[in-house]
Amino acid sequence: MDYQLGERYKKLVLLHSNDMHGDFMAQSVDESLVGGVAMLSGYINKVKEEEKNTLYCIAGDMFRGSVIDSEYRGLSTIEIMNMLSPDVVTLGNHEVDYGVAHLLFLEKCAVFPIINANLHIKTNNARLFDPYLIKEIDGMKILFIGVLTEQVIAQTKNDGLVGTFVNISEAAYEIGRICNAHNALDIDFTVLLTHIGFEEDKKLAAMLDPAWGVDVIIGGHSHTFISEPAVVNGIPIVQAGTGTDLIGRFDVIVDTDTNSIADFKWQSIPINAGNCPVDEDIAKLIGSYKSRTDAKYGRVVTRFNRKLTHPCRTQETELGDLIADALKFSLGLDIMLLGSGSIRTEEMGPIVMLGNLTESFPYDDAVFMVKVTGAQLKQMVKHTVRDEVWAGAHSEFYQYSEGLHMVYSREDREFREFTFDGQEVDDNRLFSVGLQLYHYNNMENSFGIKPEELLKNAPRRTVSTSSRQVIEEYLSEHQHLDITAGDRLVIL
Repeated sequence: MDYQLGERYKKLVLLHSNDMHGDFMAQSVDESLVGGVAMLSGYINKVKEEEKNTLYCIAGDMFRGSVIDSEYRGLSTIEIMNMLSPDVVTLGNHEVDYGVAHLLFLEKCAVFPIINANLHIKTNNARLFDPYLIKEIDGMKILFIGVLTEQVIAQTKNDGLVGTFVNISEAAYEIGRICNAHNALDIDFTVLLTHIGFEEDKKLAAMLDPAWGVDVIIGGHSHTFISEPAVVNGIPIVQAGTGTDLIGRFDVIVDTDTNSIADFKWQSIPINAGNCPVDEDIAKLIGSYKSRTDAKYGRVVTRFNRKLTHPCRTQETELGDLIADALKFSLGLDIMLLGSGSIRTEEMGPIVMLGNLTESFPYDDAVFMVKVTGAQLKQMVKHTVRDEVWAGAHSEFYQYSEGLHMVYSREDREFREFTFDGQEVDDNRLFSVGLQLYHYNNMENSFGIKPEELLKNAPRRTVSTSSRQVIEEYLSEHQHLDITAGDRLVIL
């Protein structure tokens, strides 16, 4: 970056995180501490001391994933984030997990700005949040715009009064409106803070008119780890994986005459004891929360014979099989279709404490029982393994309870085998199928079928108001469990 810094060329450092999911605590890896908000804050503070024009932003999903977050329904997260002091945050889909009304309450507790350009009340189109933020630093005006589309905010379907963009075309139009309205303010640099997934970010970038002046897209949602930015339509697109193990860093030379990037360098910085000092004040705050949650969540629920794993959400896993079975047998279902993304840790056990269970399965949804014909079941499962899933789309995948055996050929896009309890599934047979509330509310997107089609078979029935309580009770009654995954859904 051989530019003479002055009135025209100015350096801007953008630090960014996404999908932190309550990842507050450092972890010991190879006898070294990695991640955690205390070291993350230490690194941010260090950079701000070294570089005067430094801004830190978060591209959604501060919430969900830890006992500390779940126990205090996000209030603890807001307090910790207040100490972390981001310059701007955009909403992710998990920000609405505790309900839109609770989110608006949490926003009032935040001392940092939260932006979103498109969440609105359907009756009068009133926005729920400020759509953008203009941050002034060293004579530069930096425009941040927050974007979230309906595909990734399915949770709001629990609230019929809240709406959002339908697709990225509408998002691009809204971005154009905001950029056009503020170009007259001589915006020097424009950042899109998105939470729609890396592949969708690329599609969005391709739709943006260069005259709007969008300089970079900082995204989230797909938990994508990158070694270098993707550049689409001249716009660098980045994401910083998930959690607090690393932070993204843009070092940008801004040409304030042309309001564009003269040069930039992006890198992914590991958050570890080697290059990050500890923010002791945040460490003490997190420690106080942990001591309180440890007292409640430190009891043992069960013991497995060995550690059970969930290494990937797009394959059958040991934890997925176990939890699907727990719900099936406890609730008297033929089949449990468990959202694979409901399981938030890659492993659990062999000793399982209540805190481990809560972090691994934080979504305490109700469970509905619906009646599904064999033909409908095949249609639903086929939708969950469609081509987009393997192309990197952030689509929901499912874990299946004992009894089902399915062999699916990606090449033929057909099932080679589809049996239940060893018998070929009859298209006319009715099965009692369990679905979590979230997945029932998003049935058309998740399974390619409307709820009305299933309601023709029989009314839906609430069989549990708390899926996690069911799982906890099952595990406490069944010690030394073991399970081998791999024969319920085989993908060829």
